[in-house]
Amino acid sequence: MADTFSKGERSRVMRAVKSSGNKSTELRIIRLFKQHGLKGWRRNYPIFGKPDFVFPKTRVALFCDGCFWHGHDCRNTKPKQNAEFWEKKIARNIRRDRETTRELTKRGWTVVRIWECELQRDFLPPKVVSQIKGTLR
Repeated sequence: MADTFSKGERSRVMRAVKSSGNKSTELRIIRLFKQHGLKGWRRNYPIFGKPDFVFPKTRVALFCDGCFWHGHDCRNTKPKQNAEFWEKKIARNIRRDRETTRELTKRGWTVVRIWECELQRDFLPPKVVSQIKGTLR
């Protein structure tokens, strides 16, 4: 499928994508926390890997991973232009995610990762709720 934007427009759109502070995603997660009675979360908590949310009391680090940027195959979207660049970029992100999870786990944290597509369905898996509450390790 051809890109609907010109090369210059696509470049402008991609520059506008931020690596953190995605307000709509963060607000959706906060709403789900409230629905499930999850309290004690912090944002911008100073630990390795910069999780989106941290529950210091139960030592849970929560990441909400964008499906495209972190290699989830839910939508099967793979750019045809500059494909090699994107494959390497996404593979590097996946490697970094694994290293971050390994390091935080070594430091005694439970790492929880939620896919962006799960949030779009306003869904927080029961296992995730249990991990956050500290009842499942």
